[in-house]
Amino acid sequence: MSEELIGTARGIVDAFNASDWDGFLNLMTEDAVYDEVGTSRTIEGLESIIDAMKGWKEAMPDIKGTVDTAASTDHGVVLEVTWKGTHTGPLAGPEGSIPATGKSQTTRGSWVMEFDGPKHKRSRHYFDMLSFMKQLGVL
Repeated sequence: MSEELIGTARGIVDAFNASDWDGFLNLMTEDAVYDEVGTSRTIEGLESIIDAMKGWKEAMPDIKGTVDTAASTDHGVVLEVTWKGTHTGPLAGPEGSIPATGKSQTTRGSWVMEFDGPKHKRSRHYFDMLSFMKQLGVL
């Protein structure tokens, strides 16, 4: 089961990379929760999670995640992911939108995913927001 869960976790990153929102949804439970620790927001429900993912793609249409390492437990997976993209669109934030800077960023993160059977149910995505914002020239 652990290799299957790793495959599903990698599939979520692949679906994000390809903007394959139907594929992304098919890998998640109806009551999925995405805790984006880097932005201090917890997002509940498939539609809201997809909206958040689309927001990242709007800000950086070329953003891609590369899975560097993956490890599993009986009901979960931890991915180390390197995210690379160029900030060419508005980036929604808690205080409003950050206009495009045209700058590229490379940000490392860890994505801890919990599963209910073969589908993603809950996750915590840790990434270095300070480094991300410095690379964009916002800080």
